Amino acid sequence: MDLFSYAFMQRALLAALFTGLAAPAIGTFLVQRRMALMGDGIGHVAVTGVALGLLTGTSPTWTAVAVATLGAVLIEVIRERGHTNGDVALALLFYGGLAGGVLLTGLGGQSASRLQEFLFGAITTLSIGDVLLTMALATVVVVCAVGLSPQLFALAHDQDFARVAGLRVRAYNVLVAVLAAVTVTVAMRTVGLLLVSALMVVPVATAQQLTRSFRTTLLAAMLLGTAASVGGLTASALLSDRATVAPGPAIVLLALAGFAATWPVGLWLRHRARVHAPFPDVDDGPLPEHAGEHPHAHGPECGHAAVPHGDHVDYVHDGHRHAVHGEHYDEH
Repeated sequence: MDLFSYAFMQRALLAALFTGLAAPAIGTFLVQRRMALMGDGIGHVAVTGVALGLLTGTSPTWTAVAVATLGAVLIEVIRERGHTNGDVALALLFYGGLAGGVLLTGLGGQSASRLQEFLFGAITTLSIGDVLLTMALATVVVVCAVGLSPQLFALAHDQDFARVAGLRVRAYNVLVAVLAAVTVTVAMRTVGLLLVSALMVVPVATAQQLTRSFRTTLLAAMLLGTAASVGGLTASALLSDRATVAPGPAIVLLALAGFAATWPVGLWLRHRARVHAPFPDVDDGPLPEHAGEHPHAHGPECGHAAVPHGDHVDYVHDGHRHAVHGEHYDEH
């Protein structure tokens, strides 16, 4: 019997589809800003939110959204300040979130296996409510990422330019951080909090091997993320008769396989596009030789224009430049 005829597999397929679209959508902007590991850091913080939900008996998804959003904003504040100890502060926040989550889980009387559903994903256990919530949050992330792509690209490419252009840089930075937090919580039941950063980054890195424009990279990354999510879930289901293959790791490994397959192609495309001879070949005649007997001594008081050239100064004279070279002058 076809596995996808079961209701739980249909729910898992919908969750994988929407997660695969949302994670690379916001991951593209994080990669562009060289913040590829931000998703991993938010995932560590979200562990505390999950444990808080288990401790209080409320929905772990909503508490994870709240705590991850707070942590993401705090990460953005630390990043914006740019202190030299910023990396240390982020590390304390990341691992403090993970340790706090484990501690709260124990205080709530929950087993470690309950927390592992969120650390490594448990997509086949999603309820209808979980799937609907995943679809709603993923839709918000995709609409914001695609709809605001010009503004977010300007922000990611050059914040000074974005500020001069009149964009509210701080507000958009916070928006990206919040969208990243929402994406992490969306994907935590699909690939898990410890692997969510891979789904946000690897499809983007794969798309960059084959594309050159930002918009094309964004769309290609979303398609690749969807293919990895659905393909990993399908592979896990097909191999279930032979071995126990968790969907989360299967999704990440399939995404990594896609990057490994496209990397040689990207290398060849970059080699092909590289300009070996940037200027056309023009026969200018023989190269000028140095002037052994120069009738004029160049210097700061000679009256000719001085042009800095590497580690020396050229002087413009008779339509060309003279450069002191030992006991003679080179002309060029």
